[in-house]
Amino acid sequence: MGKVYVENIRVYAYHGCLPEETLIGSDYRVDVWVAGDLSVSSVSDQLSDTIDYVSICACVREEMATPSKLLEHVAQRILDRIFKASERVEVVNVKVSKINPPIEGHVGAVAVELYEEKK
Repeated sequence: MGKVYVENIRVYAYHGCLPEETLIGSDYRVDVWVAGDLSVSSVSDQLSDTIDYVSICACVREEMATPSKLLEHVAQRILDRIFKASERVEVVNVKVSKINPPIEGHVGAVAVELYEEKK
């Protein structure tokens, strides 16, 4: 078992419960790690034998493009999409951070992190 990390994916998206959040959007950061059997690819050196991080990034970008009210919802969609995209993935961990959320006072970011093992 090994892990593949795709960190600091920057996306501008339109998530939130407030009407203005879905109109003006905000900056987001998404961090993902997945676990699976990397033993074949570590020997073969072939992309077809591994968990493709380009595919993971595409899953994140596509799901972030669909607005959700809650970060939990978009994180779950990303998680589900990654499982569907690669049969090699056994575990997914997704962290979605909203940069500079509309909260009184200075808050750099808020985040939700979900973890799930293949069923």
